[in-house]
Amino acid sequence: MSESTKRFIFVFVFFAGLFLSAIHPKDYFTWFLEVFPALVTFGVLALTYNRFRFTDMVYVLILIECYILYVGGHYTYAEVPLFNWIRDYLGHTRNNYDKLAHFTQGFIPAMVVREFFVRLEIIARKSWLSLIVVCVCVTISVLYEFLEWFVAVATGEAAEAFLGTQGYVWDTQSDMLMALIGATTALFTLARWQDRQIEMLVRIQIGKSK
Repeated sequence: MSESTKRFIFVFVFFAGLFLSAIHPKDYFTWFLEVFPALVTFGVLALTYNRFRFTDMVYVLILIECYILYVGGHYTYAEVPLFNWIRDYLGHTRNNYDKLAHFTQGFIPAMVVREFFVRLEIIARKSWLSLIVVCVCVTISVLYEFLEWFVAVATGEAAEAFLGTQGYVWDTQSDMLMALIGATTALFTLARWQDRQIEMLVRIQIGKSK
């Protein structure tokens, strides 16, 4: 498959999901807050594509993360139907879709950050690579919690659906823990696959430059 075809598929799938999520969401303000990171990510990827193209695996993971944001934006994280069913079936007291989202908030950025560090050779000693990637991902999670806090203060009750705490007093701490678990899981499960994809991409780029 050519690069232009892959790029078209990525753009089409991205905007198809964005469009569908915008059809009668529970609340447009909450929808915008939730999908805004996806829009920022798309803009950054578009602006940097010619200078730094990620592996196909990373682009697929980013699309998955965007769709998680779309679903959360459409229903709000506290009212995703499938996770309401899981809550009722397992006898839980809350909808845990937000925990899945925070798990992927660590899992997917771990692959993005790791590829960036590996290909630009930012970390000289590979023994430190995984630790630093995890630290970066947890920092991203902390900054996102700060953002939620600032939005809540600025908008008052209108941000309740955006926060999605559902009355859980340890929601912020558990969100950051899920990001930590997600980042660690990604490194254990996908690092070698990512290395193979990076090697293949580098060979293709070297071949094109000759």
